[in-house]
Amino acid sequence: MTTRVDPTLLAADREHMVQRALLEDLNGLQAELDITAQLIATDDTATATVITREDAVISGIEWVNEVYRQLGGSVTVQWQVKDGDHVSANSVLCQLSGPTQVILTGERTALNFLQTLSGVATTTAHYVKHLQGSTTRLLDTRKTIPGLRTALKYAVTCGGGDNHRVGLYDAYLIKENHIMACGGIAQAIQKARELNPGKAVEVEVENLTEYQAALAAGADIIMLDNFTLADIYTAVEQRTGHTKLEVSGNITDARLQELAATGVDFISSGAITKNIQAIDLSLRLQ
Repeated sequence: MTTRVDPTLLAADREHMVQRALLEDLNGLQAELDITAQLIATDDTATATVITREDAVISGIEWVNEVYRQLGGSVTVQWQVKDGDHVSANSVLCQLSGPTQVILTGERTALNFLQTLSGVATTTAHYVKHLQGSTTRLLDTRKTIPGLRTALKYAVTCGGGDNHRVGLYDAYLIKENHIMACGGIAQAIQKARELNPGKAVEVEVENLTEYQAALAAGADIIMLDNFTLADIYTAVEQRTGHTKLEVSGNITDARLQELAATGVDFISSGAITKNIQAIDLSLRLQ
């Protein structure tokens, strides 16, 4: 019941993300608009390295490449790591060579993407480590920074997690207000099946009574929202058929092992994409 961002969509989004970021910095897309870089001679060339100052899981290589592509392609980026790699503090991630002006103009935008996405991947990997030995999978949510949805979800996969639905279009997640507006859980599920029979139908429930109704109506996935540990165990015992169970609500790394021990299929956390601690990176001219 998990998904991954379509590579074609990801590539198109990446191009637009980088373009928007460069427009923020340059008020245009020409490296020549960087007035500080104009202090350096246009024919001056250099090499530079990007290092990480802390342990990290890397994500965002193609965003860095895209920054320098959009700045004219005169800077060559040679990577010593790949997305998903676990690296130690002070590791060299890549070497850049080309016009000094362009290297420095793209520095901040490139590092912003790399440090943010690596932060998501690193946090995700930390969470996933707590699930080792279980069959429970970690999912992200739609709690993402606006405009960075596909990038952040890609970073989650670099850290070993899985994507929940990408947006509102690829799977159902029927919540309290949907249930109320439809007249009940069974009615909402039936309507979903009629409208889009090929789409997965997930229902969020807040107690065991709602859970039993969703189970009886044949939901593909039931999200147990803020259930007590005892009620989660009860839900797992009562599960029938093909229905998968997901736990959500105030998920912290400290709770992951005990939640996985209940036998649920998924644990979803918004923290891995919204409570982001960027990785400390540095670009140094040689």
